[in-house]
Amino acid sequence: MLGNNWPGCKRAPRMLLKHVRRQHEELCEQLEQGCDELMEHFQRNSKLAESSKRLKSQIWSSVVTILLVRAKDLPLAEDGSKLTETHFRFRLGNEKYKSKSSWTERWLEQFDLHLFDEDQNLELALWNRNTLYGKAIIDLSVFQRETTHGIWKSLEDCPGEVHLMLTISGTTALETISDLKAFKEDPRESQLLRDRYRFLRCLQNLRDVGHLTVKVFGATGLAAADIGGKSDPFCVLELGNARLQTQTEYKTLTPNWNKIFTFNVKDITQVLEITVFDEDRDHRVEFLGKLVIPLLRIKSGVKRWYTLKDKNLCVRAKGNSPQIQLELTVIWSEIRAVCRALQPKEEKLIQQEAKFKRQLFLRNVNRLKEIIMDILEAARYVQSCFEWESPVRSSIAFVFWIVGCVYGDLETVPLVLLLIILKKWLIRMITGTTDPSAGHYDYEYDEDDEDDKEKEEKKSIKERLQAIQEVSQTVQNTIGYLASLAESTINTFNFSVPELTWLAVVLLLGAILVLHFVPLRWLLLFWGLMKFSRRLLRPNTIPNNELLDFLSRVPDNEEINQYRELPPSAPTDQTRSNPKKKLKGS
Repeated sequence: MLGNNWPGCKRAPRMLLKHVRRQHEELCEQLEQGCDELMEHFQRNSKLAESSKRLKSQIWSSVVTILLVRAKDLPLAEDGSKLTETHFRFRLGNEKYKSKSSWTERWLEQFDLHLFDEDQNLELALWNRNTLYGKAIIDLSVFQRETTHGIWKSLEDCPGEVHLMLTISGTTALETISDLKAFKEDPRESQLLRDRYRFLRCLQNLRDVGHLTVKVFGATGLAAADIGGKSDPFCVLELGNARLQTQTEYKTLTPNWNKIFTFNVKDITQVLEITVFDEDRDHRVEFLGKLVIPLLRIKSGVKRWYTLKDKNLCVRAKGNSPQIQLELTVIWSEIRAVCRALQPKEEKLIQQEAKFKRQLFLRNVNRLKEIIMDILEAARYVQSCFEWESPVRSSIAFVFWIVGCVYGDLETVPLVLLLIILKKWLIRMITGTTDPSAGHYDYEYDEDDEDDKEKEEKKSIKERLQAIQEVSQTVQNTIGYLASLAESTINTFNFSVPELTWLAVVLLLGAILVLHFVPLRWLLLFWGLMKFSRRLLRPNTIPNNELLDFLSRVPDNEEINQYRELPPSAPTDQTRSNPKKKLKGS
């Protein structure tokens, strides 16, 4: 059997070798197919990961900032009455926003929506409670980017218009009109811009005062707002009601925005507000720092770092000495700026309502107290001239008074104000203090403010209440004095004290005759002679003001109420509870 099977045994290794080769080829094909599938899987997963990353990072094309100002000519309710709980609902893509209800047709409400390239239609609808009255669609693709547009949009299906301030900014595309890397300055455009505001064209368009260019390079030392020790910062620039913003730089404390923005300057006295925020989920933001730059203090074409401040703009913001790098250039017409300065100032539509805060209340009271103390100090200075406390100073003041009364006229008043300005200017030139903020409290050193905060926290509730009580008492007494003075003036004319009213009549008749026959300059000269000579001729007399002395004799409403006599018999409880019965019986 072995002999018969030997040839088969000889062919067995060949067959086994072919089988192994076949298995190897099949395994290689499977491996190659598996590698292809694996590569496709990895590519598909990378695309998914990239897409997920885009969604997670909110890679939108732009940010649409909408300011809902007001509406007009809105429809009436079914019963003919005015709508009392109207609100607007906005929708852009999958994002929605609902405004607050208002019965005044004025909202002044600002919000942001993210714009994607595939959806450029902004839908808005007018609702009153749960009833839809009208809607409208705004095509955002027709609006220029990085510019604030004021539009009136008519509603469909009902009468009425809505006023919106709309800005499309924060563009994430690399090559945009606001991308600083792709920006190349055109000398021809720069020359045309300068020609627009030259002196020969100063009266062409008075509302176009100037042009502001802001280059935002980046920031450093920002505070960490996220758990991982990083932030997602973006920068917002505001000039009046115009609002632009950069894109968001994710997971960094040293963002590089590299954006350039332009603003139309309507008032050269405006200030540029620059705020850095951290972007969180659900479109919430967290404050990182702020900076306010008056346009008149801009040094054009200078690239420099600016320190970011806190919300109150008093001390340095949190972080490692946070700064932002900017380059500002402003071109403006002096004649147009002068004409604009004499017109009503543009109202800023969005302003934060100041809530009651104890520290803010105390600070405002101290500010008012300082002004009042300065006025009282000036009054004491004038009184010291009348009292001859310094003979040399009183002599000079007396000579000036006589010269002013004899040779002065109405133009003397602005001349005196010019002399005061000249004095301040000379002091600035001599001392070398050209900074407008010189002489005020320097908030750059925030260590003292931190110490004050710590001391404030250590204060007991009793001490805080006592401080509030002292300030409140001062405010109460000051308001009471002013109210009493005003009521005494009114009571002088309504015969609350007839004798004093008739005395006022006699004095006013005498004043009419004197002012008719005697020039005003001689009256002022006589009044000055009486004031300067009183201390010399009657050294023991008390300084006084005749007008205030007269008004102090006229009782105010509180004193008149105190002077009123009560009836001899007290009224019964029933009469007190129902005084109408007493009137009917009488």
